[in-house]
Parts: sequence; C-alpha cells; structure tokens
Amino acid sequence: MSAPAPAPAPQSPPERPTQAVVLAGGQGTRLRPYTDDRPKPMVEIPGTGTPIIGHQLAWLAAEGVTDAVISCGHLAGVLQEWLDSTELPLRTLTVVEPEPLGRGGGLKFAATRLPDPGAPWYATNGDIWTRFPLGEMAAFHTERDALATLALARPRIPWGAVETDAFGHVTDFVEAPPSPFHINAGVYVFAAAFTALLPERGDHERTTFPRLARERRLAGYPIPQGAYWRAIDTAKDLTEAAAELSTHPGR
Repeated sequence: MSAPAPAPAPQSPPERPTQAVVLAGGQGTRLRPYTDDRPKPMVEIPGTGTPIIGHQLAWLAAEGVTDAVISCGHLAGVLQEWLDSTELPLRTLTVVEPEPLGRGGGLKFAATRLPDPGAPWYATNGDIWTRFPLGEMAAFHTERDALATLALARPRIPWGAVETDAFGHVTDFVEAPPSPFHINAGVYVFAAAFTALLPERGDHERTTFPRLARERRLAGYPIPQGAYWRAIDTAKDLTEAAAELSTHPGR
C-alpha cells in the first residue's frame, strides 16, 4: 500500500509593501491663494488642522508602511519644516530633484532612495485623500503577476444626470451620479523590477504604462464601493472634503 501523498505546503501570504513614495512637488495653481506660500500637499483640510500629506502618511502607516520617501519640489522647505517638527507614524526621507525630470523621471529619482530596492513599493500622488485597504490592493497586484497596479476610482460627476427611456421620455433626475468610467486614482503598487523601467526623464504614463499594458503586466484595482477617495484640486474640493469629514469623522 502506497504512502499517502504529503499535504501541500501552506502558501505564504503575498509580500505586502512596507515602503512608499509620495509625490509632493505640485504647485497647485488651481488651489491659489492657499498654495501661494506652501506646496499643494501642505494645504490643510478645513477643520482638521492637518495638511493633506499628514492624512496620507497616517493612512499609509495604518496600512503597514514603515518608510516613505517624499518627493518635493515647489516650496520644498515648507514641507520639510513641517515634517521635522511633527511626530509622524513612520520614517520619512525627503528628496528634491536637481532639475525638472518629469513625472516618470521624478518617480524614478525618488524610488532609488527607498530603503529596500529589492522589495515592492507603493506610490501615491500628494493631493489624494483616500481610505481603502492597501493590503487587498497588494494581493490583487500579486495575483495578476503585474509589474504595476493602479487604483481606479469612479468620482461623482459634478452635474445632475437625466435618464430617459428608449422613446425619449425623461424618467428620472440623478444628482451627481458616479462617473460611468474609471479614472487613475493616483495610488499605485509597484514590483521592485518596475523602477528600472521608468524613464530617466519624461512621463511614465506616456511610455512605461502603455508598454506594460500591451504586455498585460499593468493591472487596475477598482477601489471598493463605499471606500473614500477624493483628489484635492480646487477650493471647492477642500470645502466638500471638510463637509464629508463632519459627516464621517472617522476618515
């Protein structure tokens, strides 16, 4: 009688990134006058006393990130001063491009300063305020054997929508419905090998991302329904974010 087959070895959970790059060099021209004396990520969400980047770093730390490289540009000293004077829940390192490198070049320049170049990493735009489970996004990324994964959002359309039937009768009015299309939410998971694919200068969304899409190595992770996501681009976004915070103080 043959011996029973050995039980399969338990699979270890997918590696979850503990390092991140935060792109915080934007000028935020549409947020003036708030950005006249500070970079866009240093604009405070009304009622919180905390700048956008403070909310981001708290979220990243809560999701298991221990180290963040912050890519600075416009009025970098203001951001650096805040980081130096604030008790943060993770370790931070700031980098400033020696010359404009473009979005892809700037991302690569910052990624080379991550503490573990052989490990996966997150990245986020510095003007995003969101809350969703990054661990689930990292698992999604691993399951699809992707080199890069984008978080996808469906922001609400700022206008009311009109629904009609096949004959053309108006059947309903819908106030600020979700967009029927996904957009790039500005949050990413990258494999360690992705860094080498970034351009030295230029825009990775016009070069690296299209190439990976053709090779089926670029994945899109829809942010779970009900999770919070907002890009802070205008004064109206600040006002609406503050109103949402008063309704849902846990954000």
